[in-house]
Amino acid sequence: MRSSSAWAWQELLALLCSVWLWVCAAQHTGPTPTAQSQGPKLKFRLAGYPRKHNEGRIEVFYNEEWGTICDDDFTLANAHVLCRHLGFVAATGWAHSAKYGKGIGRVWLDNVNCGGSEKSIADCKSRGWGNSDCSHEEDAGVICKDEHIPGYVDSNVIEAEQNQVEELRLRPVVSGARKRLPVTEGVVEVRYKEGWAQICDEGWNPKNNRVVCGMMGFPAEKKVNRNFYKLYLERQQLSYRLHSVACTGNEVHISMCPFEFYKGNATAACKGGMPAVVSCMPGPLFTTGSSPKKKQQQRQQQQGQQRIRLKGGAKAGEGRVEVLKNSEWGTVCDDRWNLLTASVVCRELGFGSAKEALTGARMGQGMGPIHMNEVQCTGLEMSLWSCPYKNITAEDCKHSEDAGVRCNIPYMGYETTIRLSGGRSRFEGRVEVALGTGSSGGPAWGLICGDGWGTLEAMVACRQLGLGFANHGLQETWYWDASNVTEMVLSGVRCAGHEMALSHCQHHGNSLNCKRTDTRFAAGVICSETASDLLLHAPLVQETAYIEDRPLHMLYCAAEENCLSSTARNANWPYGHRRLLRFSSQIHNNGRADFRPKAGRHSWVWHECHRHYHSMDIFTHYDLLTPNGTKVAEGHKASFCLEDTECQEDVAKRYECANFGEQGITVGCWDLYRHDIDCQWIDITDVRPGNYILQVVINPNYEVAESDFTNNAMKCNCKYDGHRIWVHNCHIGDAFSEEANKRFEQYPGQLNNQIV
Repeated sequence: MRSSSAWAWQELLALLCSVWLWVCAAQHTGPTPTAQSQGPKLKFRLAGYPRKHNEGRIEVFYNEEWGTICDDDFTLANAHVLCRHLGFVAATGWAHSAKYGKGIGRVWLDNVNCGGSEKSIADCKSRGWGNSDCSHEEDAGVICKDEHIPGYVDSNVIEAEQNQVEELRLRPVVSGARKRLPVTEGVVEVRYKEGWAQICDEGWNPKNNRVVCGMMGFPAEKKVNRNFYKLYLERQQLSYRLHSVACTGNEVHISMCPFEFYKGNATAACKGGMPAVVSCMPGPLFTTGSSPKKKQQQRQQQQGQQRIRLKGGAKAGEGRVEVLKNSEWGTVCDDRWNLLTASVVCRELGFGSAKEALTGARMGQGMGPIHMNEVQCTGLEMSLWSCPYKNITAEDCKHSEDAGVRCNIPYMGYETTIRLSGGRSRFEGRVEVALGTGSSGGPAWGLICGDGWGTLEAMVACRQLGLGFANHGLQETWYWDASNVTEMVLSGVRCAGHEMALSHCQHHGNSLNCKRTDTRFAAGVICSETASDLLLHAPLVQETAYIEDRPLHMLYCAAEENCLSSTARNANWPYGHRRLLRFSSQIHNNGRADFRPKAGRHSWVWHECHRHYHSMDIFTHYDLLTPNGTKVAEGHKASFCLEDTECQEDVAKRYECANFGEQGITVGCWDLYRHDIDCQWIDITDVRPGNYILQVVINPNYEVAESDFTNNAMKCNCKYDGHRIWVHNCHIGDAFSEEANKRFEQYPGQLNNQIV
């Protein structure tokens, strides 16, 4: 039994220790515990509005609760550490004062002070977890460099090893295959020092082939003639880097497979084998020798057969994941969404393995039902529907949690055949196309005629250059005259918008037909990493549709704005009436950028009769069609007031028309045009009783760029008996687009052989 004096000493010591620890915490000098000592690992995410996928309010999951970080004493070094947590290589900046909006929950960290090289934010000095005097008005944000750590897996601690396999390629050895893209077969090589080294194929198996093909952008592998390559490679100088590669087949990167490095002199290694050779099967979009028209048919056929698609991405192989269930397209919740599951989606759609498994609706929010939750694939399934998943209940998920993917796609070299010149940044400029070899040995360049050049063509150019979406397609570019390229070589370019390169679009071929050949009228683009995405709330149209017989003396302003059918001109004004099909429309912006009218306020048109400005002549188009698509009546409405009528809970309104305010629709908001507003109708005075289709198309002339134009149309079934109308079964779908057909009537669809 201990003496009383020993107990007293122990109590005094404990008291002194607790006082010392309290003083240390108050002076902000003590480092926080490491992530490993906290039990569960830390998690990090980006949140807030407006933001891109690589920037936002930084939030950390600690002690089973999401919280924020205070901007007090925040530095770029802190942002470097946090961006690496998120899988990015570094930070390019940071933001203070809740630039991305105020978070909720705890402010977990304050006065963070990192050196920049720490593996975890928990290794940096701070006041300690939960010890903060900040409000959410001081929430910090980070801007990360849009480049992911090679082989990054969505975990918390990045293990930085000296020996890493970062870059891999297939080197074709058959002379005919060296010029063709994509490269589907060749020797597997890894980047080593200033060059490339081989992998010994001793013990190499088909599962390794699958992983390599997935990295190269291909959904599957096939057998290769090993004997042919052995004869050829015996005569070459080889240097081996890896051996004993043993993948399980579901890895998204070869660096995740078990393997060994060769040490010392690797030229004499691999005595029992030869360099690994892999042959891959390309997906439908990348099949060698297929014409763009055939690829388009394959795309349509594939979409018709499959129950999965990607929406909202700037280029092939990326987007929000949408699945078809009970004849209705819906989204997938991001709970437990990871690279294994994302890779199943990518391969099912004809791409390689997944580069990124995107959460938090980073490819924009979908609409309609959320069909799947907590999807858990092994990575080897043929379809997402083969993986275990949970059904959704209302409280489980919101569209702010829609899952997305970025897939590996084959290298096609499209970006080498066009370039931009004269712009203020790499995202804008006059479009120049390669014409083969010039006098200096490099490619010769020429201009594109600006006649008819618009948003859809600009979308393809921006996609081809890897610059995201198109903000504008410009027909005059005299202010970008900074290049010695002066010859106009291409005219009549007409794109549907989904093509991967301008050479896949229709145009005049070798016969130049350009009304204005001066270089000032060359085509140009302004690209952007994000875009808006407008959708109509279909049920509201169905709920509010009705017929009104409106007296002519109340329609003078509508007639001035050409909102009535042509027969109204012959009416006995101001006596009589017009029969109008009226309804409300609610237009949501579910994209990643605000929807802004193409014209600035200096170009808006004032209408004295209605006393308002139009920022777009035709913002919405209305058609009444027969079941086979023949138009019997039409209407349109200008954007006389484009504003945020209402927004989601965590989104603030930014656009209001009052007092000549800015016009637009914020991400996460919607604009409501009530049924009692002038021109919110179709004049059906001359329509006979029968069954019809009501079609509403937003942004019908593609004046403003969007991430997805296929969801801009809504169609409803209608029954009209001459007195009443029944509108039912309204749904979002592709339009019966006469305008789209007109775009291609004048152009035979031949490809210009001059484009490389």
